Amino acid sequence: MKAIPGSRVFVAVAMLLLSACTVVDLDADGNPILPKDPNAQASFSSQTPQQIAESSWQNKVMDPARQKGLSWADMKTKSSTVKAGGSESVFVQASGTVTAFDDSNSRERNLTMTINGEPVKILVGPVLRSNAIRDAAGFRFEQFTNQVQYAQLTRALNRHAVKQLPPLDAGWVNKNAQALLAVTMGRDSVQDVVAVSLTQGNP
Repeated sequence: MKAIPGSRVFVAVAMLLLSACTVVDLDADGNPILPKDPNAQASFSSQTPQQIAESSWQNKVMDPARQKGLSWADMKTKSSTVKAGGSESVFVQASGTVTAFDDSNSRERNLTMTINGEPVKILVGPVLRSNAIRDAAGFRFEQFTNQVQYAQLTRALNRHAVKQLPPLDAGWVNKNAQALLAVTMGRDSVQDVVAVSLTQGNP
């Protein structure tokens, strides 16, 4: 059997190795640009809750609320499909008349709006004790490092929501208003209603 010279062996091995490799593009810093795994789930483990809230606000909250928010009537109908003992949160678009503004607890203010003839208490903060925005936006626990970060996201989203609201006081009473809301439903019931956006005037 005829021996292959050493240089030929090296070339043959090198060609085999190259043929088994996939050429990867490099970025401006010379680092490989790896394609995204289509099966990978989004992860927020490297971001602070505040960063997640700010960077996700438009595409996870405002756009879905404006484009896919349910009417108040459709939300009430949907609540009948919630499992007994469970809850579900959705975005709702509504309009009505503000009939009361309660700031007796300066940290947990709320206003009442008559929507479809029904008085609805809407939480406006600055402290919002509700997961409605987080859950309506579709954030999932498995996207986060642990339960603490997931809970902190609730507070960060709620704080960000309050910052977007206009100044609210008793001057809103008896005025028509339009609202984007995050609503947590129970079976045939409404548990929490949180203001995402409020504007005075008719639709």
